Amino acid sequence: MSTVTLVGSRLAEPDTEFVYQGEADGCAGCPYRSQCLNLSSGTRYRVTSVRENAQTLECAMHDGGVRAVEVEPVPVRANVPSKGAYAGSKSSLPGPCPYVECPSHEYCVPDGLEFDEEYRIQEIVGDPPHDVCHLDRGLQLVELERSD
Repeated sequence: MSTVTLVGSRLAEPDTEFVYQGEADGCAGCPYRSQCLNLSSGTRYRVTSVRENAQTLECAMHDGGVRAVEVEPVPVRANVPSKGAYAGSKSSLPGPCPYVECPSHEYCVPDGLEFDEEYRIQEIVGDPPHDVCHLDRGLQLVELERSD
């Protein structure tokens, strides 16, 4: 089910994904607060459509203003321990990884997920994009459902 919200003009394109971080200091006193702050903090969303003929509104946080869009929460791709990883099971992230140049880093430390929480595996995607895990972890690339 989609939700209408306001996002920065630069994000207001179909299929753009972002993680909603919650209220910022510049939001205090804004007349559009109720339209912007209606998402779940820490959740990854995808813009499904941009409202036609909607004006760009001034915003203290977005230099290009904000636009009305429809968004939906999306599953997050992540690497999880391969042992016991199957669609429908629960898993948690294996922990932080300092190897930021690794092609799997974005999946080992994905935006919008916490290391100390468990998530249900929606789908097994396949092998991670790296050839060798420098932390010697056996990993599986999956799509995780949001717990909220």
